[in-house]
Amino acid sequence: MIALTLYTTLGCHLCEQLEALVHQLANQAVMLTAVEISNDDTLMARYASRIPVLADAEGKELDRGFDVERLATWLEARDWLDRAALQALTSPPEPEPAKLAYTHNGRRYLG
Repeated sequence: MIALTLYTTLGCHLCEQLEALVHQLANQAVMLTAVEISNDDTLMARYASRIPVLADAEGKELDRGFDVERLATWLEARDWLDRAALQALTSPPEPEPAKLAYTHNGRRYLG
């Protein structure tokens, strides 16, 4: 299991986005411990303009982890990246096959 700390604050939509991406891109279960920075002046001074910030067990941090490429690189450096999930997330969807048209009684219809 991957244990991470998420420095956040109430109502941070980017933090919610990062949390969802971490769970989607990790190659194993993730346990996120959310730390509310607004309750601590030291944390506010350190993280207020940087949240969301992820930190691993060694204290190595990732700012702006809601950017898929930055998060993937950070996870990959720790051997936690699910490459198939990243490929599915970043690949454009397959185009739908063209619908064939046919004519019946002088009118064209899509098949």
